[in-house]
Amino acid sequence: MLARGLLRAILGAHLGLEPGAIRFVYGPQGKPAIADSPLRFNLSHSEDLAVCALGRDLELGVDVERLRPVPEAESIARRYFCPAECADLLAVSPSARTQAFFHCWTRKEAYVKALGGGLSVALDGFQVTLRPGEAARLVHLDGQPDHAAEWSLEDLPLASGFVGALAVPARGLTLRTWHAQNAQDCLRQLCNP
Repeated sequence: MLARGLLRAILGAHLGLEPGAIRFVYGPQGKPAIADSPLRFNLSHSEDLAVCALGRDLELGVDVERLRPVPEAESIARRYFCPAECADLLAVSPSARTQAFFHCWTRKEAYVKALGGGLSVALDGFQVTLRPGEAARLVHLDGQPDHAAEWSLEDLPLASGFVGALAVPARGLTLRTWHAQNAQDCLRQLCNP
């Protein structure tokens, strides 16, 4: 609830509106948007960390996860990741596998959220990078590398123990970030940018 309240405050600050005056509309798969506005947003949270991405005139998706052991990571990868991602995950040293798994997961989720397709998008129909030290990137979309090159996929600079990604259907964008430790700090930064 706090993340959604802060989302309204953030959107209101950017639009010059009272948070309660913002009217949402929903896409076919339930992705929210602001009625009659070019401002696009996406929200993700994991435990006590929330991330909100904003952009004008283009869809975007963001996902964040806390790093934690996932005993069934290999079976999840075999079921939902494309074969090349599974091979890359299994090639990573066991000590780096959890982080590689979550890099893959957040990058895929960010892309799916940018599309607004929800569960209708097959996670094994596209490939993202996941190896440690390898830049976030869409490798191919349905086997077509040239379509993937039209997208930006970025890792987010987050608190230790978290990974996250941002996906945008455009190239050459500048990613600007700001961090708040709590709701009061977030609101203070909104009022004094």
